[in-house]
Amino acid sequence: MIEISTSSTTTTLVVAGDLDLAEREQFPEVTARVVGLRRQLLVIDMCRVTFMDSTGAAFLISLADAGRRRGGATVLRGTADRDLFVLEICGALDLFRIDPDHRCESDGAELREPHQAPAPA
Repeated sequence: MIEISTSSTTTTLVVAGDLDLAEREQFPEVTARVVGLRRQLLVIDMCRVTFMDSTGAAFLISLADAGRRRGGATVLRGTADRDLFVLEICGALDLFRIDPDHRCESDGAELREPHQAPAPA
């Protein structure tokens, strides 16, 4: 499930469940809606993502690339290390800003452990 919300400058996608081949049918519609909103900042909340494959990564990459072409930025928050690894293997991690300070809120559902930035030395 992908929910879209907006403010005057930001579009936020909240992704829940799997972001994979089985969900690909909704990706073109979501991409068209996000691109049509023309916000400078896209925040993708990955706190409730249970699995992401290369199809899901390609979807995120297409969103980030569309934003970048308009001069915008894409932020990933609540992203697990394994999902960052998928984006890194795809050679696309530099398309994203990673929010190392975000902490996923628990609403009773089990949430994944988001990426933790290394502690300063």
